[in-house]
Amino acid sequence: MTPVLAAPVAVRTDSRDAGALYALSLPFLRSGALRARTPDDYRCAADTFLVVRGAAGLDACAALRVLAPEPGHPATGVLHNLCVRVDRQNLGLGGVLITAVLAEARRSGLRAVLAATVTDGTPFRRHGFTEIPPAAAPPSWTATLDPARRARVFRRLLTP
Repeated sequence: MTPVLAAPVAVRTDSRDAGALYALSLPFLRSGALRARTPDDYRCAADTFLVVRGAAGLDACAALRVLAPEPGHPATGVLHNLCVRVDRQNLGLGGVLITAVLAEARRSGLRAVLAATVTDGTPFRRHGFTEIPPAAAPPSWTATLDPARRARVFRRLLTP
């Protein structure tokens, strides 16, 4: 009889997982897929992460950062640091996390979620994000984007 595997679930984490968040992100940091961050950055922001845990530890992670309000922009958050362990990719874990981050954003009263990526944005498009010009995003956030990375900006508008 084949065992029934539980569906992956995204859960909130905290500073106890900071080292594991950094270790999971490290291959993506090294490849340039993620912006440079230090282990201390992960410790300070660990409570903004949702993770999917597997038998070997963290299988995937993503974070939601709420932006300060800006005139002309709805209440906005940023989905960032979306990582799935290489040996766990193509199992839907990224989608589980994107869905969980969007739900968290709605619960937090946000009306838009942004993401920047150096890829084609397929995972974001699958979840209703559309590519927008960086100038359409809140200026305080776009000012933090490194132009040398040539990241594409995606936005998902949320309904209450």
